[in-house]
Amino acid sequence: MNKYPNTMRATVLHRFGGLEELIYREIDLPEIGPEDVLVRVAYAGVGEWDAFERKGGYAEMLNMNPKFPYILGSEGSGTVVARGEKVSNVDLGEHVYAPAFLNPKGGFYAEYVAIDAKYVSRIPDGLTMQEAAVISGVGITALRGLEDVLALKQGESIMIFGASGGVGHLAVQLAKCLGARVFAIASGEDGVAMVKQLGCDAVVNGRKGDFTTKVFDFAPGGFDTALFTAGGEIANAAFNCIRKDGRIAYPHGIHPSLKTTVNFKATGYHGEPDPEIIDRLHRYIAVNKLSAHISHIFALRDAHEAHVALNNHYVGKICLRVIP
Repeated sequence: MNKYPNTMRATVLHRFGGLEELIYREIDLPEIGPEDVLVRVAYAGVGEWDAFERKGGYAEMLNMNPKFPYILGSEGSGTVVARGEKVSNVDLGEHVYAPAFLNPKGGFYAEYVAIDAKYVSRIPDGLTMQEAAVISGVGITALRGLEDVLALKQGESIMIFGASGGVGHLAVQLAKCLGARVFAIASGEDGVAMVKQLGCDAVVNGRKGDFTTKVFDFAPGGFDTALFTAGGEIANAAFNCIRKDGRIAYPHGIHPSLKTTVNFKATGYHGEPDPEIIDRLHRYIAVNKLSAHISHIFALRDAHEAHVALNNHYVGKICLRVIP
């Protein structure tokens, strides 16, 4: 006998658009296939890309033909309550986490999610259920930039711009794991305080005037590498802190957009999940005890408030509490 109902509560879209389109209601549970697991959701991560998806951005960009009601939520955590006959990597009752970017059976803004088991991992010791819910998307994006694009090496200097944001604060931790010398540019005094706890070598408040003196004390010849997780005037000025042959990366879709100059070559990339990088990130989390900072937790029925909060200053990540 099933230990779960036939319906669930979810925050859904009946059409793409503004905050008013986020509707909390009861819908049918998604069905699982032979390679899927059904997860009773505990927490769902909320990212800036969720707002883009809510407005129909990905549907237009990727020429999708979405079905409604449509459920957002590209990452989350919970407990396995059912699995297909071909699934062997997770067991019933285990606490798991997963990225679910554009999951065809719906995202994590719901009491249950059906997801391909190849994206699902057990939550490692030391990581809370809340942290596990928000770490996948930003962790994968940070790791993709540092290892795959920048090929960051031990002993190199790196400037992480936007270090107190979701991607940034994971990038700080991963760069230290890779043996780099990390100079972090955070947003606000609360951002500086949070990033200091992550073990970076130096951190400055990007909102406080000129920081170039501290930069060149840290890297007299300019930084070997840089990862930008945001753009804007301060980001544009920070280009001058990178040496002429330095390597620069940024994830596509950052806001404000990054304005590169002819003097520097910056490589944009996508942080899409695949089983290989999910496993790679999982090893870093388990071995190096990576953590995720959560500034706001909202109830599932209040997902619209979480989307409002995305437009305001916050550090780390935002998530939804789905369990009662």
